[in-house]
Order: sequence, then C-alpha cells, then structure tokens
Amino acid sequence: MTERKPNKKYYFSVEGETEYWYLKWLQDLINKTEKSAYKISIDCPVKKNPLKHAKSLTITRKIEVYHFFDYESDEEIHEQRFKDAMDNMKKAQNLGKQIVYKSGYSNFTFDLWIILHRIDCNSSFVHRKQYITAINRAYDEKFQDMKEYKEEDSFKRCLKKLQLSNVNDAIKRAKSIMQKNEDSGYILHRYKGYKYYKENPSLVVWEAIEKILMDCELI
Repeated sequence: MTERKPNKKYYFSVEGETEYWYLKWLQDLINKTEKSAYKISIDCPVKKNPLKHAKSLTITRKIEVYHFFDYESDEEIHEQRFKDAMDNMKKAQNLGKQIVYKSGYSNFTFDLWIILHRIDCNSSFVHRKQYITAINRAYDEKFQDMKEYKEEDSFKRCLKKLQLSNVNDAIKRAKSIMQKNEDSGYILHRYKGYKYYKENPSLVVWEAIEKILMDCELI
C-alpha cells in the first residue's frame, strides 16, 4: 500500500490566465511525481489587486502569498501600474491577517519565464510582442502573434512539451539572468521593501517555484 503523502498548500495571486494555467499545471506535475515529499495544492486566482485578494482570504495562520505581475515597459502608465501592485502588496501585509506578500515580477512579462524552460533568453527586447519569436523557437511552434500563443489550447500545448527537468532548467537560467544584471552593474531599485530591475530581461518568478520544488525535495 502506497504511503499517503502529507499535504502542503501554496498561495498566489496572478495577473493573467497564463500564470494560472502554468501554476495548475505545475501542481498536477508535482502531484504525479512519486519522488515528491508532498502532495501540493496551489491557490492562484486571477486577481490583479493583491489587496483585494488578501481581504478575501480566510486564514488562521501566517502565510506567504506570491504575486505574479509584469513590468511591461518603461512607459509612465506601465511603471505606475507596477508600483501600484507593490503598494497593494504592502497594504495587504498591514491588514493584520498574518500575510507576507512576496514579489513574483517578470520584466517584461511572464512569457520570459515560459521561454526559459526550453532555451536561454538573454536579449533585451524593445517591445513585449517580440517574445513570440523566442516562444516559437523554444516550443517549435508557428504562432502568428502573442494573442494566438495565449489562447488556452495553444498555451497548454506548450505546457505538454515540458517536464520537471525543464522547470529546473528555467530556475537555473533565471538565476543566471539576475546574476548577469548584478555583474553588469544595473541598479537594483527598491520600492516599499521590494526589489526590481528596470532592465529586461529580469525576473523573480523563479523564487516561488524553487521554494515549492525544494519543499517537495525535488531539487
């Protein structure tokens, strides 16, 4: 008789459906992996406002919540939206609900993280739409644009081409990007207790994923 694994729950709030689909895919992948020390559940509603999400949570213990959000460009509207998210993350921590909100930003977008599962992506892009070339190369696809790639069937077809080793590869590549940014002397900006680079590529999505894999003894 197979020994029943203990359960472990993780909390996220995410900006879009691709982030939601990815995290649910990761949950299922880990739960199908015999070597995992835990059976996990990932709570990851599409909630762009971390404060509203925190208010909706009913918890009885201290938890960490990761917010997956994007630094979409240096344009004032996008930079303000990015800061608004961090403002709300900070406010969420002050609700008295024992919530620690952690950053899971991507610069430019979460699609960078998806690309890193299969190939390096160290180039600095001018616009978010340029990711489609790297996505097609990484996943051997011929998507016409980002909109087609982000359709549910298209995105999940890409996920089907991945396994746990690809997630580990993405973590290593993401760490390498952040190390290169540090070595290049880029300014690590600080805002409301959160850190980020304005230069792309940069991302900290990997920190949440690495923690899950380490907890499950898969790294």
